[in-house]
Amino acid sequence: MPASDSAPLCAAPDPYPQAPSHAVPQFACDAHMHICGPESRFAYSNDRIYTPPDALLPSYLELTDKLGIDRVVYVQPSIYGTDNSAMLDAMRASPLPCRGVAVVADDVEEPALQALHEAGVRGVRLNLVDTADKSNTLPVNQIRALAERVAPLGWHLEMLLHADDHPSLDTALADLPVDLVFGHLGYLRPGAETIDPGFQALLRLLETGRSWVKLTGPYRLTREALPYSAVRPFADALVRAAPERLIWGSDWPHVMVKTPMPNDGQLLDLLFEWVGNAEIVQRILVDNPADLYDF
Repeated sequence: MPASDSAPLCAAPDPYPQAPSHAVPQFACDAHMHICGPESRFAYSNDRIYTPPDALLPSYLELTDKLGIDRVVYVQPSIYGTDNSAMLDAMRASPLPCRGVAVVADDVEEPALQALHEAGVRGVRLNLVDTADKSNTLPVNQIRALAERVAPLGWHLEMLLHADDHPSLDTALADLPVDLVFGHLGYLRPGAETIDPGFQALLRLLETGRSWVKLTGPYRLTREALPYSAVRPFADALVRAAPERLIWGSDWPHVMVKTPMPNDGQLLDLLFEWVGNAEIVQRILVDNPADLYDF
């Protein structure tokens, strides 16, 4: 389906990524990226809210070579709905050890989940942001039902939501039978602060030992360009609270960016600047994703 006014075309990622200025540890994992296209082969959903340029495996592999990434987690983008074909195709072709995070229908059957597991999927994503439905309500019943479906496989549930919409996030989701993963540092809206009740609820969830946060997409929490100084307090708070529960991802190809397109090498350098500790960087880039994604 061609781009339309209701699904505007996104900018392409920076084609000239810089090599990071820090030494990236062996087995570093990019735990959040998307394959998009080719649209001629993998048609986009009619319900999508953006239209990406092709972001294909060969281009992404050039990026991993430049950054020093050895493992990758392919995450199903919202443009494909519950059709995971493009992601699975990339996983089959990937020369790097990889895992996947899929999107599934509420009524998905066990054989379909088992097939995804055998393909390398280790989690399921619930996107409450990049949809046509702009409701800010937390669909607790849907979340619980999905968690119960995937729990026998040992999967986690990845949530994309604005934490500042959900001040009772911790109490609403505290007793689920799976680990939870939250994208984009909690994805608070620009202008939010660390005292926000939703972010504090996210920190409390981290303390349970059953939740994780992705240090991804800092440009989604601010209107600033790199180094995203307004995001630093959130990163600091998360690193203080639970460095053993944080993972990093490039968020390539950076769809729907409303700030200047970042350079991926500079984004990886930003992690080192936020953390400032080689042991914790090792945890975030290597040890934590190895545990969460079963590498």
